Amino acid sequence: MSEKRLTHLDDAGNARMVDVTEKAPTDRRAVARGRVRMTRETLELVAKGEAPKGDVFTVAKVAGIMAAKRTAETIPMCHPVPVTGVELKLWANFDVPAVEIEAAVRTHAPTGVEMEALAAVAAAALTVYDMCKSAEMGMVIEGVRLVEKSGGRRGDYKAPGNG
Repeated sequence: MSEKRLTHLDDAGNARMVDVTEKAPTDRRAVARGRVRMTRETLELVAKGEAPKGDVFTVAKVAGIMAAKRTAETIPMCHPVPVTGVELKLWANFDVPAVEIEAAVRTHAPTGVEMEALAAVAAAALTVYDMCKSAEMGMVIEGVRLVEKSGGRRGDYKAPGNG
């Protein structure tokens, strides 16, 4: 399969979905991270389960998992991927202070799950913000990024500075 075929542009320069028909399904995994920076006071409410709208970690985890499963419905030209596993972790980091978020997504498919991992982190971060905004409007969602991936034609990737 030529590199030219793996583009979202056809020969006339029009947008199209990449055809992955000829790619062999392989085990693939992607990990993304991000955070929601907030005041120590707000983070203490979250950590104690006393945020204005309830248990932030549980609701954000469910939102992230749902987003990973439905990524193709929200990202144009993203392939619907059969997600076989999503592990979402959220924790309080009082050194920043922030809620840290990490999503690990798995599949056995002809295309990867980088977008699913990123969508999971983004949705979880937005949910944290939504559940805490009545306590603090100035929170900042930051650092949403792919930190590693394995499988597929391009092989493994680890972002610099991430282990």
